[in-house]
Amino acid sequence: MAHYKAATKREQFRRYLEKSGVLDMLTKVLVALYEEPEKPNSALDFLKHPLGVATPENPEIELLCLELAEMKEKYEATIEENKKLKAKLAQNEPPQEEKCAE
Repeated sequence: MAHYKAATKREQFRRYLEKSGVLDMLTKVLVALYEEPEKPNSALDFLKHPLGVATPENPEIELLCLELAEMKEKYEATIEENKKLKAKLAQNEPPQEEKCAE
């Protein structure tokens, strides 16, 4: 009975991977590695690239992450400033009815 439950869980997991496209993606990447005329020194690094896995030891990626964080902060500050300026402008503008009367 325990063997049947394990097989069922395995089958459910396999169907999950199939539905989510993981099996297709892994198959494509492995086929690309197989068809590579000159095999790379590190098969794992070869697999990481098409799967979009960023290597944390890459200094360029770290710099881009820092730059992204800075840009997000500047963006949020700009949005906040924009809201304040719009509120200030709304206070100083005459109501629409007065504009029409003039």
